[in-house]
Amino acid sequence: MAIKTFWEDPYQTSQITQVSKVDGNDIWLASTIFFAFSGGQESDHGSLGGHIVLSARKDGLEIVYTLADGHGLVAGQSVEVNIDWVRRYRLMRLHFAAELVLELCYKSLDGVGKAGAHIAQEKARIDFVWPESIAPLLPRLAQEAQAIIDANAGIHCAFEDEITEKRYWEITGFSRVPCGGTHVRRTGELGTISLKRNNIGRGKERVEIYLSP
Repeated sequence: MAIKTFWEDPYQTSQITQVSKVDGNDIWLASTIFFAFSGGQESDHGSLGGHIVLSARKDGLEIVYTLADGHGLVAGQSVEVNIDWVRRYRLMRLHFAAELVLELCYKSLDGVGKAGAHIAQEKARIDFVWPESIAPLLPRLAQEAQAIIDANAGIHCAFEDEITEKRYWEITGFSRVPCGGTHVRRTGELGTISLKRNNIGRGKERVEIYLSP
């Protein structure tokens, strides 16, 4: 099972590791900084052994990377992994912004349900099961989120269960939340947050989340 270095140091942008397995164009690594799509957070972009990673996917507790034909990599080979840092940092910031908004909604809206989420490089969104427009609540939610951001609180991340790789993040005095994504170290890194409502159908509300560059 690959060591997920992106949890140990989500700010690391390059790594020398070993290929542990090759099956055609699919590659497994001994350790990796390259996050694969999970929990709504998009995969990193980057390269493996000088080859562009076409896709990264979870397979149980493993991560499988797909390269183009002719990569020539073999098991046991030492390779360098590089990720697009600008993209990673945007994803980290927007991911935690979405987590913050979601937790504030859980605290504010009795009975609200999460229907889905997606974190991309330009914006994040959360879909809620909620019977009425969430728009009137957004200014207060944005204000509460911004207050936590401006406090520049530390974000602690660790294993809840190391064997099953269940992770959590915690802000002391606010919340402890299960999550296996990549996170910034302090809330102040998010900058300025803004929220927008998008009606996606009866009984469902979408909140889009944006951050300053």
